[in-house]
Amino acid sequence: MTNPMVIAAVDGSEHSLKALEWARAAAVRHGAGLLVAHVLSDSAQLYAARRSSLYDAAEPEGTEDPVSVRIRAHLAMGGPLPSEVRYESLEGSVPEALRQVGEGARMLVMGSRGRGGFASLLLGSNSRAVATSAACPVVVVAHEARGVEVAAQPSAGRVVLGLHAAETPDNVLEFAFTEAAARGTGLQVVSAYSIPPSPTMVIDSPFAVIPPEALVGEDENAVPAEREMLRAQTERLAPFRAKYPGVSVEQAAVPGDAAGRLVATSNSAALVVVGRHHPRRHIRSLMIGSVANAVLQHAHGPVAVVPTLSESPEGSA
Repeated sequence: MTNPMVIAAVDGSEHSLKALEWARAAAVRHGAGLLVAHVLSDSAQLYAARRSSLYDAAEPEGTEDPVSVRIRAHLAMGGPLPSEVRYESLEGSVPEALRQVGEGARMLVMGSRGRGGFASLLLGSNSRAVATSAACPVVVVAHEARGVEVAAQPSAGRVVLGLHAAETPDNVLEFAFTEAAARGTGLQVVSAYSIPPSPTMVIDSPFAVIPPEALVGEDENAVPAEREMLRAQTERLAPFRAKYPGVSVEQAAVPGDAAGRLVATSNSAALVVVGRHHPRRHIRSLMIGSVANAVLQHAHGPVAVVPTLSESPEGSA
């Protein structure tokens, strides 16, 4: 089996160039090829259709995609390139064209907003549509207005995984551990537990970070729901810890709102990983889970939205 390619979706905007740089680095880390995909504008597609109807198909193409020209020049001036770099100009709607080209890819990387759209929007319609429907993991890179400098926080430089211990599919965990291993960094795992609100917990209470060895004894002062969540989390992570012994894992339990904590960690995390669909919904539903949706809308850094393996191209057609 060949190493799946990393796909960078570009449109020539500064947002997409930021995503391109992220994709290039990811391809180098994973020893994968890089496919740079550009969906032609409606006017360019109309021109191509008219030209093909008026001219002999055997004639050479008279024009080259200007976005591809700019991208080639941009990559030539940057850092190290993957062993294979390919360019494709696509036709059709942006979500459908990217969904098709992304089948079988390691991941598809795109900016949170494209050339169009309003500056006030946190997440563009195309980014949301692709993250909702693609058969491969989709990494959405926040645009410059949302990006922040990495701070000295517990999640700084790490991969952060939003985990529901009983429901998050294994391939979501696999993706997170693989990313952490490729980066040579640690993995912070965040899970939420239900607890009645209290005045001391509602106002920005920090989440608890507990090492595995601290879970051996019974802490009389620990919240029972928190203790049980951490135990379930530990059990769920065990096989992945064994498979990736070089990845240090830090467990965190938060009361009530996992999305809020994941957004907070995105200030300094290298990548936040979430599963896409709520497991209780139908596999073909295009509804994205509430946690994934909230993180996509508000995260300050790159977010990977990972579909389950059973959400294959065949199942989502």
